Amino acid sequence: MMAADHLTTRDVPLDPAASAILFIDVQNFSVRREGGEFKDVSDADIAGKYGYYFKRIHEVAIPNMQRLLSGFRKAGIEVLHTTIESLTKDGRDRSLDYKITGFNVPKGSWDGKVIDELEPLEDEIVLPKSSSSVFVSTHIDYLLRNLGVKQIVLCGLVTDQCVESAVRDACDLNYLVTLVPDACGTYSEERQNTSLRAIQGYCRQISTDDLLQEIGQ
Repeated sequence: MMAADHLTTRDVPLDPAASAILFIDVQNFSVRREGGEFKDVSDADIAGKYGYYFKRIHEVAIPNMQRLLSGFRKAGIEVLHTTIESLTKDGRDRSLDYKITGFNVPKGSWDGKVIDELEPLEDEIVLPKSSSSVFVSTHIDYLLRNLGVKQIVLCGLVTDQCVESAVRDACDLNYLVTLVPDACGTYSEERQNTSLRAIQGYCRQISTDDLLQEIGQ
């Protein structure tokens, strides 16, 4: 029998012509103090319970995402965004999980917009999703295949929820997945590290600096 003709490693540099980067849920709802996820949270909890999260995303993750966005645009690599946003005002189309959690980002709302620091260009694809995984509640797989994408770079919020879900689903759908840990954030350092260990078998993990060098930026 002939040996199967397939890759034996995930450690494959990006082919710009067959790659895309996806920014996950970097939106007003989950980034801004006045966003829907935090508007009813006390100042004490923002400083305490969510202190690590806000420090991480504003001092580390978002600045690195800005660098990645600029670098990938300059390299001519496809850029996509996804945000938590219902297709209806009342959120009746949301997943059961989001209904139980109480997440409803109404169609067309400020909460559903990508933050200004990562504002999509006019021709960049933005996909509203109403479940943890973008591969479940959007047609992103169809789009990526139409775009000729075989390698996908993932970053965003939060690492151990929507980002991790996308990593696993993309891997199972036969994409080579690159995760950028220093362009991701979640609610504690323990959760960040636990998630990265759990999904290391599904993706290549690389720093912002190394990835930008890889694409010549």
